[in-house]
Amino acid sequence: MDGCSFHLICDLIVTYAAPVDAVFKALADPTRRSLLDELFVRDGQTLSELEERFAMTRFGVMKHLKLLEEAGLVVSRRKGRQKLHFLNPVPIRLVHDRWVSKYAEPWVAGLGEIKQRLESQMEKVFEIYIRTKPERLWEAITDPDIRSKYNFGAGVVSDWTVGSRLEMGVAEAGLQLGEGEILEVDPPHRLVHTMTALWGDDVKGEGASRVTWEITQVEDSCKLVVTHDELREGANEQLYGGWPMILSGLKTWLETGELLTTPGSLLYSSGDAGGGA
Repeated sequence: MDGCSFHLICDLIVTYAAPVDAVFKALADPTRRSLLDELFVRDGQTLSELEERFAMTRFGVMKHLKLLEEAGLVVSRRKGRQKLHFLNPVPIRLVHDRWVSKYAEPWVAGLGEIKQRLESQMEKVFEIYIRTKPERLWEAITDPDIRSKYNFGAGVVSDWTVGSRLEMGVAEAGLQLGEGEILEVDPPHRLVHTMTALWGDDVKGEGASRVTWEITQVEDSCKLVVTHDELREGANEQLYGGWPMILSGLKTWLETGELLTTPGSLLYSSGDAGGGA
């Protein structure tokens, strides 16, 4: 086993939506670990594309992907007639925040972020389960004061109607970090908006991308899927690399009322207002 696979196993052994046993079972097989490695290198692959990389039947690859999905390590999305598979990094972020960040220096977590963002993609999909109600989750996404608690200190202001303007920034510091337009609103289930980053010259030229929030109630919890797409190929990783930290912070705040320390929040608390989703 190489160093990459070893660290991948250590980072992914966590339960947030599935039992611990499911995660252990998903990672116990070298083929499933290789599937995760393939999605790490290039996210959003079809079953046929993954099948070409393994000496097994299509049915065999499907069985392995099913176990990975049940453990929350892979998320599948339909795009037209294709079914694309994405590596879900949120559990990786959660296990880091729970067991590693308490003991490691902040720069260690920063290195972990670099490791997770080696490739730029046109579309990123993030999934997380939160023990809350849809209405409360919707409020946490759209209320600027609540949003700032887990979004690196930045609130998001809008009247949340189709066609209206969205602004992201730190009001007390007079900083505008992003802007966009509301495209779809269906509270408390679906929100779609564009986002143009403004926090630095290196991201201003990237133009607008699209963010879709989808909330589904699952008994006493909510499944939140965030899809960040319409990114140009090779887009700056700052545009989407912070989502695992943001969603981990959102989950922590809604379930415990406490703020989660992440590399992004440390940058903000030290006075560096840069950084995005």
